[in-house]
Amino acid sequence: MLTWLADLSPYFSPLNIFRYITFRTGGATATALLFVFLFGPSIISLLRVRQGKGQPIREDGPKSHLLTKRGTPTMGGLMIMAGVLVSTLLWANLSNHYVWVVLFVTVGFGAIGFYDDFLKVTKQSHKGFSGRSRLAIEAVIAGAACVAISYLGTPGLANKLALPFSKELIFNLGWFYVIFGGFVIVGAGNAVNITDGLDGLAIVPVMIAAGTFGFIAYLAGNAVFANYLQIHFVPGTGELAVVCGALIGAGLGFLWFNAPPAQIFMGDTGSLALGGLLGTIAVATKHEIVLALVGGLFVLEILSVIIQVTSFKLTGKRVFKMAPIHHHFEQLGWTEPQVVIRFWIISVVLALVGLATLKLR
Repeated sequence: MLTWLADLSPYFSPLNIFRYITFRTGGATATALLFVFLFGPSIISLLRVRQGKGQPIREDGPKSHLLTKRGTPTMGGLMIMAGVLVSTLLWANLSNHYVWVVLFVTVGFGAIGFYDDFLKVTKQSHKGFSGRSRLAIEAVIAGAACVAISYLGTPGLANKLALPFSKELIFNLGWFYVIFGGFVIVGAGNAVNITDGLDGLAIVPVMIAAGTFGFIAYLAGNAVFANYLQIHFVPGTGELAVVCGALIGAGLGFLWFNAPPAQIFMGDTGSLALGGLLGTIAVATKHEIVLALVGGLFVLEILSVIIQVTSFKLTGKRVFKMAPIHHHFEQLGWTEPQVVIRFWIISVVLALVGLATLKLR
């Protein structure tokens, strides 16, 4: 919205700064952070009153959680989403279609997560929204977003899968790309959702991934940088750096309240929305494979659940002491802060590996 101020630069030259994505990304980060700081306590108080007993805690989970986490309100994703939306609408160029596609997925996935959280809280049960129904709606939203991205994409590149470490090696998937892109978005949303099981565990890796993809989006949307690094130039995606900046700011504000012992949980409202946001940006920038590297922690978490369930159904035996894998390490004797901080370190390392793909061509 504030980009219109740049049109007044002929009359007051300092306003030209609003043309720069880097400046607006910084502004979006600060605005989202301030928004969550200011309104976070009120939102937490309101959710605590409305939810009463808070988020139901897994009876089959770590026993310590039944004591330390019972009564904590959920749906903290509302704080993050509100911060991201307000900040993005204020600082992003709203004529950019990629921004609206990303916000569409974020709000859509957030609404699904909100309904799921609502059912769990009101019923005080882990049986929320039907898994199949939820995935079906997510697939429709993600598919619509991928169709829009394909339509907006550069001719000759829109429906192609680009591989890291090589600019020339791309695969033309045709309209199957919509299915592939939808899988990436839905997978990212649910992978972050699975990861959100300990205080602060999901939000920091999400911010790390957002910072990485904000940088990637900025480079991919700039013809000079894209040509220098030999990555695919996707006009318009640079504006998504502003969205990533807003997510980082909102995430930092949320972490203030989510740090152990958490005053509020992100819930499906936040985890699905943020995962969908990251997945959509990866599809838009043609860095879907890099998302699997940068978000390797999320991939590991969801794979641990798949492996555990498959192994138990086929053999009657469990591979891990408990799934997702962060609970496995808790059962091995790691404290919650040890698990969380060590997983943060892994996320930083994976982000550096993902960034390395930009130059190793």
